Amino acid sequence: MAMSCKDGKTGSLDNGKYVRYTPEQVEALERLYHECPKPSSIRRQQLIRECPILSNIEPKQIKVWFQNRRCREKQRKEASRLQAVNRKLTAMNKLLMEENDRLQKQVSQLVYENGYFRQHTQSTTLATKDTSCESVVTSGQHHLTPQHPPRDASPAGLLSIAEETLTEFLSKATGTAVEWVQMPGMKPGPDSVGIVAISHGCSGVAARACGLVGLEPTRVAEILKDRPSWFRDCRAVEVLNVLPTANGGTIELLYMQLYALTTLAPARDFWLLRYTSVLEDGSLVVCERSLKNIQNGPTMPPVQHFVRAEMLPSGYLIRPCEGGGSIIHIVDHMDLEPWSVPEVLRPLYESSTVLAQKTTMAALRQLRQMAQEVTQSSVNGWGRRPAALRALSQRLSRGFNEAVNGFTDEGWTVMGNDGMDDVTVLVNSSPDKLMGLNLSFANGFPAVSNAVLCAKASMLLQNVPPAILLRFLREHRSEWADNNIDVYSAAAIKVGPCSLPGSRVGTFGSQVILPLAHTIEHEEFMEVIKLEGVGHSPEDAIMPRDMFLLQLCSGMDENAVGTCAELIFAPIDASFADDAPLLPSGFRIIPLDSGKVETSSPNRTLDLASALEIGPAGNRATNNYSTNSTCMRSVMTIAFEFAFESHMQEHVATMARQYVRSIISSVQRVALALSPSNISSQAGLRTPLGTPEALTLARWICHSYR
Repeated sequence: MAMSCKDGKTGSLDNGKYVRYTPEQVEALERLYHECPKPSSIRRQQLIRECPILSNIEPKQIKVWFQNRRCREKQRKEASRLQAVNRKLTAMNKLLMEENDRLQKQVSQLVYENGYFRQHTQSTTLATKDTSCESVVTSGQHHLTPQHPPRDASPAGLLSIAEETLTEFLSKATGTAVEWVQMPGMKPGPDSVGIVAISHGCSGVAARACGLVGLEPTRVAEILKDRPSWFRDCRAVEVLNVLPTANGGTIELLYMQLYALTTLAPARDFWLLRYTSVLEDGSLVVCERSLKNIQNGPTMPPVQHFVRAEMLPSGYLIRPCEGGGSIIHIVDHMDLEPWSVPEVLRPLYESSTVLAQKTTMAALRQLRQMAQEVTQSSVNGWGRRPAALRALSQRLSRGFNEAVNGFTDEGWTVMGNDGMDDVTVLVNSSPDKLMGLNLSFANGFPAVSNAVLCAKASMLLQNVPPAILLRFLREHRSEWADNNIDVYSAAAIKVGPCSLPGSRVGTFGSQVILPLAHTIEHEEFMEVIKLEGVGHSPEDAIMPRDMFLLQLCSGMDENAVGTCAELIFAPIDASFADDAPLLPSGFRIIPLDSGKVETSSPNRTLDLASALEIGPAGNRATNNYSTNSTCMRSVMTIAFEFAFESHMQEHVATMARQYVRSIISSVQRVALALSPSNISSQAGLRTPLGTPEALTLARWICHSYR
């Protein structure tokens, strides 16, 4: 049997007979194909009976037509996929060629400088006479710290600053002004987020990324300029003034605030000039820099509770790509003023790797996610479209950041402590915070809440991988959430289902995983957790039988360098709306020694399950942990929010303090059990004194890994 796959003229050669279909017959067959691409023999016979124009065609010939049609459809899809891959590889090859050219220039410059310095040390006389080489070397260095002439706040003065910012940004994005090294663990390829590099030996912290996104340049610029929509550490960006330029560009004066990542450090703010313009080759550029008094430009006075940080020339170079899409270069260069934080946290503000993970790569991921949403119009998990899920994740993350920071202009006030300063308690009774929080139970009882309380704390963790600890907290909720709070349940649960975030109302229920964003370097997903309620007292008659949590998980890949691991959740109703009120709570674990980890192999996997199974004679686990984990440190921030009635403030505050302290104790116990230092070649897993349950916890982890 032979088949022909020509447009609309499909036929079959059966017993020497060739069938040619009429346009009407092809239209009828196409109509059935869109309804059912692979009809059964009964359905094909039914089609012949229902369509008189097909009465002269045998069922076997119709079967061959459908085979040919499926073949053409498969070939078309494969050809389209290969064309898309080819366009992506072509663009990636262009990026790699540009990167190779930049590296060659950097090597040439370093070789030239090395030769000059060698001559300078061998003969001071020669160095004095030959000033041309010296001017080249110093000009390369002055690229990073240019001497600005006096400026003023006039349009001409601001344009002068903007043009200078553009030149310095381009020298970092495509030139050799900064020595870039490939970020550990990042391998460029067609499926990677892009080519990511971090700075080596420059002032402040800097990161650069190059990538391909399936969006037009103007759309890319629009998304990136709306920083609060994708940068989750950004609290607000206010545009104070906009000035058009003669070349068709715009100059904007911005004030930006960033959230603090932990309760141990103040938040940051920036006073910026942003310049948007189009280059001669059609590329779109958005570049920024901080405005300082030494430039005699407009100033912004200091803001209480914020440390004024500096943004050195940074921005986005966006070029149109053949066949659609854009090639983008991103540069982030900042001085985050590490002097303002405790010494133990300074690595967090001095790490270019952390900047790359949280800011530079976040921008590329957002663009890739939005490009996918353009092509994915189908409804995702729990009846939500991808854009709706992304909006929910933004709200969860933003709500958690608000709880961690507790700004006074949002209505938060600090309560007095109980003689201990390990847990900070804040209260918020502002209308904006409480709007929409008056919920009702399933049995009709009202839930009236007129205030929100937040209990938060931070702790230092030693020798435990953040990703593994967070995975344990997610998979074994009852180990930290079941914490002797039943005495508060009867009183607090009357306030509403938001009163006990994360508490175990009953037995652990089902999980529905909602995929949100998946890349090779970063894993993030949302899930809905159902906690099935069981009563323990006569007052449990008013307790809801089921409790649902919307949960956001990220950073659970232990191979990713400098990744912040987060587990954020909020109580929800079983059929909540997209704009339903959320009171997020959860955990954030930030590695502090990313720079030290970079010196080791970024692809090393902490195989805890195999380590626990090795007996006294084996020492493989000890070898795996001895090099990496001895200096592994991270800071965990915990924040829990409770809705309550104002007359119960002292009672709920006491409960919240005890609850958070019990969680801290549980986390410390789990972290001690997970610590690689507890694994010994002589005794296997050492059970810590006073914590006999540690071995049991480790066995559970081993079982879950299997």
